[in-house]
Order: sequence, then structure tokens, then C-alpha cells
Amino acid sequence: MLSAALSGFLLGGSLIIAIGAQNAFILRQGLLREHVFILSLICALSDALLITAGVAGLGTLIAQSPALISVVTLGGAIFLFWYASVAFRRAIHPEAMQAARIGSSSLRAAVGTVLALTFLNPHVYLDTVVLLGGLSARFEGGSRAAYGAGAAVASFVWFFGLGYGARLLQPLFAKPAAWRVLDVIIGFVMAGIALSLLVRFLNN
Repeated sequence: MLSAALSGFLLGGSLIIAIGAQNAFILRQGLLREHVFILSLICALSDALLITAGVAGLGTLIAQSPALISVVTLGGAIFLFWYASVAFRRAIHPEAMQAARIGSSSLRAAVGTVLALTFLNPHVYLDTVVLLGGLSARFEGGSRAAYGAGAAVASFVWFFGLGYGARLLQPLFAKPAAWRVLDVIIGFVMAGIALSLLVRFLNN
């Protein structure tokens, strides 16, 4: 069981470390020290829920539903294009760390954004439900549960580490230029993911 848990932890960690929509948002919130705990918890719990569903066999059902995947893909592309435009607008008018804290986003808005970035992104389902869930077929019984638990723990470690570790970069982000660079990167990441989703939707 320990080997299965370690396998799940390493695979889960390798999938979420790549720069993506969730990570970019949590990084920015961590730099601003805004709602870090609750947003990191939502991301980790969402991953854990989807991983559990995948290990339980939902991944196979989703893979067999092209219509559902198409709807989520198009919705995710539209939302990510919108979020990319917001990031690019912020880059045009960068703000220093202290200025960024003034007029900070509400908890409701931040939660809504992180939920949309999570559940409107098909990559989340493909990574957690389909891929992690499919690979769990190598294990049986308790080992399969341990595999899923290991993958879920990786999500908790990553999101909380990213959210709270971001504050180590705060001296750098005291300058408006640093925020401009960050928002340009976030904009390109979001737009790139959205474009890949749109291409996938058009090719289906």
C-alpha cells in the first residue's frame, strides 16, 4: 500500500506542478496574501474529489461522453480567454504590492474565479479523473485507495505550498514592473490553454 500511495503522490504531483490556470491564480493570490487558505483548500479539495471519482471509475464514463467533453471544453475556452484579457489589462496598468491590496477582490469573487478555473477547464478532468483514475486500475482494494489518497495529498502539498510560498517573492513584487511581467505571463498562459481547448473543440 505504501508503494501505491507513493506512486499516486508522485504522479499527482507531476501533473499539477506544470504552469496552469489554477496555479497562476493561486500564485497571484499568494503574492497579494488574499484568501490564500480558503482558495488553496478549494483547489486541493476539488482535486481530491475528482481523483476519488476517477479512482471509483468515473473516468471511463467521461471518456465515453464526447458531448459532455465538448460542452466543458468550449465553456472553458471562453472563460479562459476572458480571464487572459483581464490579465493583459492589468499588465497595461501595473500596480505595486501595496497598491494591489487596496480594493482587493472579495472572497466571493475569488472563490467564484477559482471554481471556474477548476471546473471549466477540461484539462483538470483529463488529468485527475481520466488519467489518474485510469492508472489506478493497476491496483486493487486497499492499494487502489492508497494510490488515490497519495495523489490527493500531492494536491494539498502543492497548492498550500504555492499559496503560502509565494510571499517569499514579495520583495520582488514591490515594483510595478514585476506585476506587469507576472500578468503578461498569466495572460499568455490562460490564452494558450484557451486556444488549445478551442482547437480541440473545433477538431471534434
